[in-house]
Amino acid sequence: MKKVMLKTSLGVAVAIASSQLLASGFALNEQSISSMGTGFAGRSSSADDASTVFGNPAGMSRLKREQATVGAAAVIAKSDISGRGSNLGGETDGDMVPFVGVPMGYYVKPIDDHWSVGFGVYVPFGLVTDYGSDDAARYWGKKSHVQVVTFQPTVSYAFNDKVSIGFGPTINRIEGELGSSLINPFTPGRNDGEVKIKGDDTAVGYNIGILVQATDRTRVGLTYHSMVDYKLEGKTRVSTPLIGPFNGSKFDATLKIKTPESVDLSVTHELDDQWTLYAGSTWTRWSRLKDITVQNDVPAPLAGSAFQTITEEQNWHDTWAHAIGASYKVNKEWVLRTGFTVDQSPTNNHDRSPRIPTGDRKVFSLGAGWSPNDDMTIDVAYSYLWEEDTKVNQVSATKGSYQAKYENSAHGIGASLTYRF
Repeated sequence: MKKVMLKTSLGVAVAIASSQLLASGFALNEQSISSMGTGFAGRSSSADDASTVFGNPAGMSRLKREQATVGAAAVIAKSDISGRGSNLGGETDGDMVPFVGVPMGYYVKPIDDHWSVGFGVYVPFGLVTDYGSDDAARYWGKKSHVQVVTFQPTVSYAFNDKVSIGFGPTINRIEGELGSSLINPFTPGRNDGEVKIKGDDTAVGYNIGILVQATDRTRVGLTYHSMVDYKLEGKTRVSTPLIGPFNGSKFDATLKIKTPESVDLSVTHELDDQWTLYAGSTWTRWSRLKDITVQNDVPAPLAGSAFQTITEEQNWHDTWAHAIGASYKVNKEWVLRTGFTVDQSPTNNHDRSPRIPTGDRKVFSLGAGWSPNDDMTIDVAYSYLWEEDTKVNQVSATKGSYQAKYENSAHGIGASLTYRF
């Protein structure tokens, strides 16, 4: 079966925000604004509000009052692109990541001294890139807009004051669109065609965690987020630059893909009544992503054509992210937070594409929480991210070449409201 290299990316299958700038691979970190303020250090050991449904479901046992947390994060990304670009011409525009938002919402209700229940809605993975019709990268990834939204009902059980566990199945809805330009062989760079792939699926995974009060002032948390296995079904639409059998064609399409499992281990230590320190490490199994293949159900007369199977080599590797943070309780109403994170990229120099032109990154975070009364807390956070310079070097017999250096950075802001009933 013939294959055509479209240089899609895993992001084609799974996301909603500029993941190539905010977290490892296409994963998103923005599921908690209180954790965002400490650079997500202590995410599985803090349990400060209802967002612990995601961070560590065992942490619900620490919340003694019924409560809800709702919030959102926004991303302002910037890429400086330099280099040769495409040998077929086109602009080199760094504004391929639009302004995006990441919503979240959680609810927790204690049942008795041992049991708590809750649920969460959040976005665990994401990608949006849009190079435009005249960009040099349009043949390698004109547009990607994909989203995963997760709903997680959750239960926790406290064995005693020291140890609790939590579990929640995740129901994950994925929708996505991929677009790439097709070269006109007679007038390269003009009167291009286009391939668009759309698909969706719903699949089930789970989150499980344990929280241990190791000492009077130290908590240790461990959370496992499972792999989720998707089979996206949708359509591939082809608009060729020349009149032919494929022009205006629409095929049934399928794409099998797995979002990776991850393990988060973190520690929260209260130095005194004002200072708290946080540390954490997250391992993500990105090595599951060897390639991406879209199978199109083309009619028999066109079987074996270049559009029957669309594939891309990825060859990603497992990654580690490490974070440290601190908070300072100014008084009963105010707490200030800060954190620093280093995060590996799963991509490699050979297969990196314009869709996810990412490198290893560092993140500096600030945050604050304001509690005007015992029933309400407003959290805000700001993060600045910068990546190492990365290079994309792609060559294809059907799409020419694309060479560019990317200098990526991003500002992230977020706010949430927690109300206790």
